[in-house]
Amino acid sequence: MNGFLPKFPGRLANGMLILLTTLWVYWGAGEMYYEGWWGAWTNRLPYLVPGVVFLIFTGLALTKPHLGGWTMIAAGIFACIWWMTRTAFDMRRLFMGFMLSGFATLIGILFLFEARHRRRKQSAGWMLPGNWFRRNLRYWIAYSPPFLTFMVATIHFLPLVLTRYDDGVRDAIQIGGNGVTLIWAPAGPGWSEGIGPSQEAGQLLPGANLSWDEIATYGVPPVGYGDKPSYVGKHATASDMQLTGLCRYLSADGRMLMPKPQGIWRMPSTDEIVRSLIRRGQNAGCTWDGVSEQATCTVQPNKDTPLWDPDASTIYYWSADEYDSEMAWYVSYTGGGDYGGAIDYQPKGWGNSRHGFRCMREP
Repeated sequence: MNGFLPKFPGRLANGMLILLTTLWVYWGAGEMYYEGWWGAWTNRLPYLVPGVVFLIFTGLALTKPHLGGWTMIAAGIFACIWWMTRTAFDMRRLFMGFMLSGFATLIGILFLFEARHRRRKQSAGWMLPGNWFRRNLRYWIAYSPPFLTFMVATIHFLPLVLTRYDDGVRDAIQIGGNGVTLIWAPAGPGWSEGIGPSQEAGQLLPGANLSWDEIATYGVPPVGYGDKPSYVGKHATASDMQLTGLCRYLSADGRMLMPKPQGIWRMPSTDEIVRSLIRRGQNAGCTWDGVSEQATCTVQPNKDTPLWDPDASTIYYWSADEYDSEMAWYVSYTGGGDYGGAIDYQPKGWGNSRHGFRCMREP
């Protein structure tokens, strides 16, 4: 027992760090392939940063546990402060801040105990094993799980992103079959391509897409993008989407927004998006039961033309349907399932470069 207790903090720290590093590598690889695989290759790198940072922490802590421990403590405290200062304080954010940084801080403290244990061993005459493999065994144990995790994620996801189909056409297109035949808007204001105000700055920025509320209240005076004084403190409804939604103001050719409603285009329903999902330019044969997070498809859908723009950041399309007074439905290009994403709902006021929309009309 006396021999085990001094070793316990270090072994616990190693196990927790391996687990945390592996989880970050898993998240980074999965999100990179699912969400970040568009446009320039530099779009993919940010998703790998957390995993790489924890791999560096791992090497530092295993080699110099005292320095590694203090580094992780400092990183954990910084991450918590950064998280908590992003928005107003509440208990949910406090809990999320602890989950984000608490484990890193705890691991750092445990490595300080490991550093003291190593100093005592070295004072007693302990030396590293002469055999190369035994001397580096702790590195093999620490780095193997995240490496294998990245390889498994790559084997699973990479075939999907490498087989995306792009015919280069961004015009209005008719997609038929699977019980629906619809014409989808061309590139422009009816197909989100980075237009609209950012949620933070209220100005036009590349890659910023409209929230569900902003789409639904486009025609509310004053017509256009921007704040709607009559909607301060409340959300739009499905009726608003039908009456004042942006799609109603789209010109017949889908290239311009008009000052008055045209009534030609509209937002698609969740079911219509699901039934129009694509693989290799053909309908994927997907259906939805109205409640599940995953569609039932004949083939796995992909972020392919003619429904999606593979070079755009959008991976979800808002639908015209509201889940309740505060939430609205959206559909992932995968239709949910093993390759990530979902048929799910988000706050109506949520807007970012991954949530887009595309107007449609009947032939």
